[in-house]
Amino acid sequence: MASNRVAIYGRVSTTNHGQDVSLQTRELEQFARARGWRLVDSYLDLGISGSKDKRPQLDRLMADAHKRRFDIVIVWRFDRFARSVSHLLRALETFNALGIAFVSLSEQMDTTTPTGKMIFTVLGAVAELERSLIVERVRAGLRNARAKGKTLGRPRKIVDAAKIAALRAQGRSWRDIAREVGTNTASARRAILGCDKNVSGSGVGGLYRSTAD
Repeated sequence: MASNRVAIYGRVSTTNHGQDVSLQTRELEQFARARGWRLVDSYLDLGISGSKDKRPQLDRLMADAHKRRFDIVIVWRFDRFARSVSHLLRALETFNALGIAFVSLSEQMDTTTPTGKMIFTVLGAVAELERSLIVERVRAGLRNARAKGKTLGRPRKIVDAAKIAALRAQGRSWRDIAREVGTNTASARRAILGCDKNVSGSGVGGLYRSTAD
């Protein structure tokens, strides 16, 4: 590729048990030099678990990627970079959209090469297939539930119109009434008017008054 600005990413889970990120960075820097690429920055998360959603240096790397500060990202191994397969694929899709190549040394994946680009395409297709299968399973589950007569969605709350009417007759404000019966003032007012289909109780329409709370 014409441009060759390189960023490397490394991570170790702990710095107390002999883990040294230089094992990763040394090989990454050697690889970049062998290719004639120019190292512009190193993003190193030290003592941070790969399962963490927030990793300061990885977040900085992704932010700099959007600013086009490098053309290639090199990592030592997939699991040093991504916390899951889906996370890896999302990152690869982002890099691809930004025109940034991705290299993983251990897995020998290099999207600057035709073979690496093919692997990325296959991984992307697998990810898309997985997303489609999940959507279809959800839709099939909903269809099955409807066929069995199950009510889907959050159950609607039953409002006790008789209790609301009694409280209103005592001169209580709509705000107080709504708080006591566990609803909002609009639903309480609708209950009195008999407009809410989920209201229990009757004969209370005359208790609706336009008095402000």
